[in-house]
Amino acid sequence: MFSRTRAVAKKEVKQLLRDKRMLFVIFFFPVFLLGVFGYAVNFDVKHIQLGLRDLSRSPESREIVRTLTASEYFDYKMDFTTDDEIRNALDKKLVQCIIVIPEDLTEKLNTRGGKAKLQVLIDGVDGNTATIIMNYIKAASGSLDREFKEKILTRLGISIQMPLGIEPIFWFNPDLKSTWFLIPGLIAMILIVTAVVSVSLTLVREKERGTIEQINVSSINTIELLIGKSLPYIIIALINAAFIILAGYMLFGLVVKGSFVLLFFSTLIFIIASVSMGIFVSVVADSQQVAFTIATFLSLLPSVILSGFIFPIDSMPWAVQIITNVTPAKFFLQALRAIILRGAGLPAFWIQLVYLSMFIIVFLGLATIINRRKSAI
Repeated sequence: MFSRTRAVAKKEVKQLLRDKRMLFVIFFFPVFLLGVFGYAVNFDVKHIQLGLRDLSRSPESREIVRTLTASEYFDYKMDFTTDDEIRNALDKKLVQCIIVIPEDLTEKLNTRGGKAKLQVLIDGVDGNTATIIMNYIKAASGSLDREFKEKILTRLGISIQMPLGIEPIFWFNPDLKSTWFLIPGLIAMILIVTAVVSVSLTLVREKERGTIEQINVSSINTIELLIGKSLPYIIIALINAAFIILAGYMLFGLVVKGSFVLLFFSTLIFIIASVSMGIFVSVVADSQQVAFTIATFLSLLPSVILSGFIFPIDSMPWAVQIITNVTPAKFFLQALRAIILRGAGLPAFWIQLVYLSMFIIVFLGLATIINRRKSAI
């Protein structure tokens, strides 16, 4: 059995080596995707185009502007003098946010019981970005509010201590980099797409060339054929996983905090689950075009939309949360984030590996049943 399986694997490797374009796609495409998605798909909102209408022209108003533009989150864009200018700038998307400082700012701040109100105009077309901008402004205004209070009380000779202080400590991702959160999802998406598509195409190719009949009448059984055909792609997927993790470290500074042994073991199970999906597709499809379409539909769309890669599963309706179980990327992603970001051990995610093993059993079982029915016809 081993010699026949090795012969099939050796034949597949030779065929891959002859197809230079396929090799280029297999090894270059994953790292390229990581770079593109890692920089493009980012939840951090920075360099917000800020406009200002300062009716106060006071040291306090300048302090407000200085505080907002001191960070990389806001870039001062332009000043406004009329409401028409503000409306025109928002219509043309010249700015994303405009702050209107009232004329009586200084008077309100220095009056006992007085409260100055800033008007904040935000482009709300993108609701998520608008919410983030508002949170940034609230955080900055809260800091400014404390500074102004301390200055006023100091000037009056009153010393006061805030009764409650907050000292936030962020575990696992102290800088709150959204890229670190997204990279494990990119790894899962890239691996499942390359594994499912490549395995399904290589088996369907035998059908199109008519060589599958020769294989069927030979001494090679189905298990030997599947292992021999899949083994090179499993090894390639593992190499790709190593390249992606290395690229994640070099490009984004992502460090694996957990065990590399657990990472390898979890990745191997996920790749085998993805390969089993590719085998299932190859049994169902009779042409490479159909196989590519089905493989893409089963791997790419669910891994992006339903795995928790971008959209949190807990925020989805319960019916959709049930549907998310159709993709193994969901379970692998939870294991990846536990290993890479949290440095957790096997007790934290062992159930995810059980689910991945169930995918292997289900898809290989379905492929076997369908293949036997087709052979009997």
